[in-house]
Amino acid sequence: MKYVVLIYGNPESRQAWAGMTEAQRAAGLAYYQQLNDDLDASGERIVSERLAFPELTKRISAGSLTTDGPFAEAKEFLAGFYLLDCETEDRALEIAARIPEAAFGAVEVRPVMGLHGPEL
Repeated sequence: MKYVVLIYGNPESRQAWAGMTEAQRAAGLAYYQQLNDDLDASGERIVSERLAFPELTKRISAGSLTTDGPFAEAKEFLAGFYLLDCETEDRALEIAARIPEAAFGAVEVRPVMGLHGPEL
């Protein structure tokens, strides 16, 4: 079954990243690369991407009105995602728990839905 893992950032996670030394940042990126390599080796990662900060976002609304971000009054923002193909929901949750941002806020796991229900 396919699952999307949504990674949320917040002011605390941004401050943590900004306060890291170059060596700590390199280690963090190496951790993500290892996670990607592990998921590629198991065949579970379909795609993953890091997203730009909300300040770089554009939104198209009804009538083609374009506005600049951030949009929500919330402190959290979507920072990235993984699209996974896992045997079970428990496996998707296990993978999501490995994402470092889980220590600062929310990492959400959702089944992917097609037109006729969950993508099996």
